[in-house]
Amino acid sequence: MNRINTLKPGVDKFWLFVVASLMWSGVGIYLDFLAFGWLRPLNLAPVTLFIISGLFLAVGIYFVMFRRFADQNIIRINGLTGEKICIFTFQRWTSYPLILVMISLGIILRLYSPIPKPYLAILYLGIGSSLFLAS
Repeated sequence: MNRINTLKPGVDKFWLFVVASLMWSGVGIYLDFLAFGWLRPLNLAPVTLFIISGLFLAVGIYFVMFRRFADQNIIRINGLTGEKICIFTFQRWTSYPLILVMISLGIILRLYSPIPKPYLAILYLGIGSSLFLAS
């Protein structure tokens, strides 16, 4: 059992907060970057409408979902005990399958969706910006 513990990437609790916030911020920025890339070829008027729609969606998603997830993660991480904690506990273990499903759906939407990319950009801006807000 001690051998397994020596292989575990243990860190101080502070680093769990850093990893969680960087992960949420990084994914949010990546999704926003994709969305802005899809909006770049459009004229200013439709781009403005798509961006405003995406930001409204972001505020809604943040208040309905991601703020609660972030608060729960903060409470959970603060409650962890031990000198060194596995770095992968910055998220609950049960969240990892959900993350894989969300990544898969994002790839499928991006590559195979019949929805035009500018409309898809609203969803990506909404999710990306809300992740960044929650980070």
